[in-house]
Amino acid sequence: MLTGLDALNATPTPPGGDGPASDAVFLGVLHGIENQTFVPGQRLVETDLATAFGVSRNSVREGLHRLVAEGLVELLRHKGAVIRSLSLEDTLGVLDIAELMTGLLARTAARIGTDAAQARAIRQIIRDLTESDKSRDIAKFSAARRRFYRTLLELSGNKELRRLFPTIHMPIVYAQHRLPSLQQLRLKDYGLIAAAVLAGREEEAEEAGRNHVRNVRHCILEANGAVAD
Repeated sequence: MLTGLDALNATPTPPGGDGPASDAVFLGVLHGIENQTFVPGQRLVETDLATAFGVSRNSVREGLHRLVAEGLVELLRHKGAVIRSLSLEDTLGVLDIAELMTGLLARTAARIGTDAAQARAIRQIIRDLTESDKSRDIAKFSAARRRFYRTLLELSGNKELRRLFPTIHMPIVYAQHRLPSLQQLRLKDYGLIAAAVLAGREEEAEEAGRNHVRNVRHCILEANGAVAD
């Protein structure tokens, strides 16, 4: 069963493939949220998911229970399983945690440093993010984003950070607030984080990580008319 860091960079298990069938449901819904094929408030029907992912309804239920435990899905009376919706207050709560953890992640990765292969991998990820942004390929952008954070987590060597970071509900935040400016913002900020990490500048990396989440917060508040003049 996939959890934490493994889930951050995994792809859905194909029907009949290796791994628990519930992984196909868990990862399929998670990546569907990132790719905007599932939206907050959408009802998840067991029979539809079983057909879509080629698994049994028991596997669907197991996958849904895992999504509930991760806070990505809610079980509502008379509606069943639905993709979690975030209020603006909920969103700001997620961002408060994300700011601290993203700053810590970037600082720790910069402190540890990169070897030549890791540096090439980070630069390739930034190129992939840029290319997928130009082609407006949301799925490829999401996959590259997951690789970016997975690489930083592996660099950090911090087991607790590796366990906790994937539980931040940023995919729900981006699904809830579909703002065209957010992807451009992420692309620019990831480049700044990567540059600081590659240079081994700890304080700059931390500030770049925290600034990224601050920028996301400002963008969302502005779109909701909550930014003071």
